[in-house]
Amino acid sequence: MTDIPPDLLQFAGSLGAILLLAGIAWSLKLGPRRRLDSDDAAREAGAEALDGFVPIAVARDRGGEAALLRDDEGRILLLRQHGSHFAGRLLGDMASARIEDGALIVDSGERRYGVVRLAIDQPEAWRDAIARL
Repeated sequence: MTDIPPDLLQFAGSLGAILLLAGIAWSLKLGPRRRLDSDDAAREAGAEALDGFVPIAVARDRGGEAALLRDDEGRILLLRQHGSHFAGRLLGDMASARIEDGALIVDSGERRYGVVRLAIDQPEAWRDAIARL
């Protein structure tokens, strides 16, 4: 049996460890942050956050980090970046919204979810819709 050079063994071991870690990261869905770069991406993230939610109106943050989605029942789902995924909250009567420097600031009413800033078109219409909840 031939001797395997130690450098080759070290290289093979390092490569194996890298592939193992990449596989773990892939299985945990770790990686680059997703962006809501289209209405379809926002709809998909909304469906992941709240099963059965079918939006008829979408307002995406220009940076792709958050969105508001409204369904035909008038419910509004707020999405925000949470690691490499999006966290969603169905807004209720505790939610509030205001406009600052042209951006919509939405407070879900849940301390743990926090406040979300969205640079969207027609922030007044969304502010008013949230006020009607």
